[in-house]
Amino acid sequence: MIVEILNIPKIENSLGNIAVIENDVIPFEIKRVYYLYDIPSSAIRGGHAHKDLQQVLIAISGSFDVVLKDGTSVRTVTLNKPDKGLLIKYNIWRELENFSSGAVCLVLASDVFHEADYIRNYDEFLKSK
Repeated sequence: MIVEILNIPKIENSLGNIAVIENDVIPFEIKRVYYLYDIPSSAIRGGHAHKDLQQVLIAISGSFDVVLKDGTSVRTVTLNKPDKGLLIKYNIWRELENFSSGAVCLVLASDVFHEADYIRNYDEFLKSK
């Protein structure tokens, strides 16, 4: 499965920490940034795969689980540290669930939004494998 945990450099200080995302941390040029927030704990977000897009997901506040499927295996990654990012390369089905109160998911994407890049039906995803 083409996923990886990225370590985001941080500057620790007794007054609070700073996480720094620069070009050498993310393995692609960032073309889109967005974040999910105010998500009910019972919600499931995602539910799609991308044909070419790569993403890094970061829990900048709270926690949530990312369920990843490649058509043969399933892996769940819990994100709960703002200095860890989950790199999801293309053609991986993802679902985000189990959001804690106040969770915020930051998403860094390798391209702008293109509907044609999405696979939104799981059966179609499996056929594309």
